[in-house]
Amino acid sequence: MEISVIGSSQVNVGRIIDVGYCSFSRNSNIKLFNSRNCNNSKACISNLGRNQTLVCPSRSTVGFCLKASASAQNQAVVSETASNITEPIESTKLYVGLPLDTISKSNKINHARAIAAGLKALKLLGVEGVELPLYWGIVENEAMGEYNWTGYLAIIEIVRKLGLKLHLSVCFHASEEAKVSLPQWVSRIGESEPSIYFTDRSGGHYKDCLSLGADDVPVLDGKTPLEVYGSFFENLKSSLSPFMGSTITGLSIGLGPNGELRYPSHHQVNGNTQTGAGEFQCYDKNMLTNLKNHSEKNGNPLWGLGGPHDAPLYNDQSPLSNGFFTENGGSWETPYGDFFLSWYSNELIHHGDRVLSLATSAFKDFPITISGKIPILPSWHKSRSHPSELTAGVYNTVNRDGYGPVLEMFSRNSCRVVLPGMDLSDEAETLVVGITDSCKRTGVVVTGENSLVSGSSVGFEQMNKNLLGEDAAVDLFVYQRMGAYFFSPEHFPAFAQFFRGLSQPTLSLDDLPMEEDCENAESLCGMNRYLQTA
Repeated sequence: MEISVIGSSQVNVGRIIDVGYCSFSRNSNIKLFNSRNCNNSKACISNLGRNQTLVCPSRSTVGFCLKASASAQNQAVVSETASNITEPIESTKLYVGLPLDTISKSNKINHARAIAAGLKALKLLGVEGVELPLYWGIVENEAMGEYNWTGYLAIIEIVRKLGLKLHLSVCFHASEEAKVSLPQWVSRIGESEPSIYFTDRSGGHYKDCLSLGADDVPVLDGKTPLEVYGSFFENLKSSLSPFMGSTITGLSIGLGPNGELRYPSHHQVNGNTQTGAGEFQCYDKNMLTNLKNHSEKNGNPLWGLGGPHDAPLYNDQSPLSNGFFTENGGSWETPYGDFFLSWYSNELIHHGDRVLSLATSAFKDFPITISGKIPILPSWHKSRSHPSELTAGVYNTVNRDGYGPVLEMFSRNSCRVVLPGMDLSDEAETLVVGITDSCKRTGVVVTGENSLVSGSSVGFEQMNKNLLGEDAAVDLFVYQRMGAYFFSPEHFPAFAQFFRGLSQPTLSLDDLPMEEDCENAESLCGMNRYLQTA
């Protein structure tokens, strides 16, 4: 299949259109409709029978045309002659995350025509750019040092031709949603040497990323993970250099589970998501060796035999009632607790420091930003011990600021922080505000993200509060994530209104005039299934 932006027929979007409509049918086709003749310009949805309609507002000042054909199965080509589309307004820059499975395990673009059509819709709306997950398990899958950028080069070229910017999220972790694992050659090593993975107290292994305890241990066919990450950065630099600083404006570097700088203290065990405070992940061979050496160096060898014996299990619904996290008199407040938590959090910070320094060194000659993601862990944040943060590696309690040292590390490396949770309220909101305040003090620039995709007004209002308030500190916001629901009538109109509120806070949809009719578009066929949402 092929997508081209041309100067004739097929899809003709007039000079200024308030709202046009698209649909993902049950056969995964996409249709575009105009709203010129609708009585209600804000909510006119074409009757497509069983089709699922979706609303695509646009802000084009000059028409464009979109054509789909089926000449190539896995390609999507966008013509250089894309129309003159309104440039984003100077304010908080907005990017939209592409689907997690944009690039398949076979290194090809999934749903290529649908992705290209979605990108065009975002460009028309005025969105500045998109974010793309880039998986280690796809690029360096078969053997160490053998890199294949085919799929990523194809999607980057589409983005470039549309005049959008691109932020790459380098993922050194696996993703069940994207159906991407760690590289095959790494997984083979893990079968015989499971100590390369994080391990909990019962011996369970977390196999979606490598343990930071192995960072400088030659466990990968004679090389350390840090050496492998460094080689990956160098190959990325040479392979994508034509786009660096022009199309590609930033890299987010994966630092742990889901790319975040944390331990996998909350994860699925036997297919079940854990709902407690999580467990400490310090029981793989290399982490235990580091703990032992640290305890002996500090004159307390008995403290290095393992993690806290009285820490709760994954599903303990009352982690504050007894044991390590007890509110008053818990082990977390003892000299041993401070020793362990300091070591545990410092190991995490040291890991982030080493990986980010590799990245900043590799890309220092390009005018791009380097960032890393930190987690939002609001559960039990109002307690004194903050157990969910402690098990994840953030030594943050009622008596201690655990985010300051983390942000100082980002500042030393001249890196930005990616902060999720901009759409959350209650305890999460308190946490987000506290972290952004710490970012201001340490001079770290914030890139914000939402944690949930929701068409409700509450989430968008919360994002507006964080992005437009007097204390706003977010330079770039990445809205997660494009997919079938993203373009649905339940979601897209609210997202479009949210975006226009960012770019022109005083402008509403009713303020935009409509000129010229639009022709209905021929279906863009060929999608195998709905785009997945994150």
